[in-house]
Amino acid sequence: MATAALDAERIDALSAALSGSVLQVGDVYDEARRVHNGLIDRRPAMIVRCQGTADIVDAVRFARDNELEVSVRGGGHNVAGRAVCEGGLMIDLSPMKGIRVDPAERTVRAQAGVTWRELNRETALHGLATTGGLISTTGIAGYTLGGGLGWLMSKYGLAADNVLSVELVTAAGDVLEVTESSNPDLIWALRGGGGNFGIAASFEYRLHPLETIYGGLVAHPFDAAKDVLGFVREFAPTLSDDAGIAAAFVHAPDGSGIKLAAYLLFHIGEIEQAQAELEPALSFGTPLMTQVGPMPYPVMNTLLDDAYPRGALNYWKSTFVSAIDDDLIDSLVAAYAEVPSQMTAILFEHFHGAVTRIAADETAVPHREEGFNVLIPAEWLDADDTQANVDWTRETFSLLDRVRAGRRWLNYLDDDDAGDAVRAAYGPNYERLSRIKREYDPDNVFHLNHNIEPAS
Repeated sequence: MATAALDAERIDALSAALSGSVLQVGDVYDEARRVHNGLIDRRPAMIVRCQGTADIVDAVRFARDNELEVSVRGGGHNVAGRAVCEGGLMIDLSPMKGIRVDPAERTVRAQAGVTWRELNRETALHGLATTGGLISTTGIAGYTLGGGLGWLMSKYGLAADNVLSVELVTAAGDVLEVTESSNPDLIWALRGGGGNFGIAASFEYRLHPLETIYGGLVAHPFDAAKDVLGFVREFAPTLSDDAGIAAAFVHAPDGSGIKLAAYLLFHIGEIEQAQAELEPALSFGTPLMTQVGPMPYPVMNTLLDDAYPRGALNYWKSTFVSAIDDDLIDSLVAAYAEVPSQMTAILFEHFHGAVTRIAADETAVPHREEGFNVLIPAEWLDADDTQANVDWTRETFSLLDRVRAGRRWLNYLDDDDAGDAVRAAYGPNYERLSRIKREYDPDNVFHLNHNIEPAS
């Protein structure tokens, strides 16, 4: 039998077995291969759209039997676009939307295609929440496997810190219910080790009581950027576990092109307590706009959504820094004055509280020091502007060389970040992760990610 005919028969047999579907051509295929970052334009040989764990198992075994590379898509939000392979088999988990909240135990089980908007909506019905994405369209899977920073991390740790169990499909096609008691090394690795150890079909999270929060945005004129960032630098370390702040250089959302120096505020305590603790930030300087007040927690996690539309072209760089000194502020202000796209920002995310009181080796996420992570998420719409935006981002990122802390956030790594960048993301935990990789994926089937190679 000719290879092509054999392939067709095998594909037909796979398709017949699935609850989901196999895509190879057509409009549905083209939509399925598109991810959030419009810069990613790869064509898998086939896409398996999974409806459940059994579909994932069949897809993994099919890929191995036919020597196809495997990529895995959850929410499709990761900027590096590793969810989409060229010429291999893309396993698409986005149809898997099951969510079950247990309000008595304060837990939630959610499948890998769920987004944070969807999860927050269900848990909020019971006055519960866990640390989730700052953009609500982000999928829970890649976000959690990469660590999962968010507003609640100062009180309750990262998303990964709240994972109780994971249903995992291994490279051999086995299904494991991974918990502290069943697979302590593997659950450790899944809490921040990325998609290196298998395909997470679902996650069980610890939930916390939370309904109304106090938060929002304060925007100052860009002329005050140095003073604003200097204030945030001094104010952030004074915050309690209940509060959080992130500063940003951004453009006004009205399309005017006006640059702003802004900060987002967040507090989960009583309104009076929140107002008192955040009062210095609310009274600082002469803001152009202050939109801060009580709101449901899920609403807070939608405030940045419009700034990150699906299909925009993205190129990101980030690093933890040892200091934000006056010289760095001056250089970044000057760089942002020349930014080529009105969609691009520079963000300063502060780590403090519970997330920093977890030992670096307690989970796969080693980044537990108090301080700032600087993120440069460049965005634009016209492909002709790609080189100018990439060049500006790289040049601006180089301004951080002097103060880099040698630590990188896994979910912010771009497609060209490899080698030292990947090592910096996993830090001192890389060697242990490599040994666990050897146990569960010795052939490195799951390598289309920020890859951990199996130990030799």
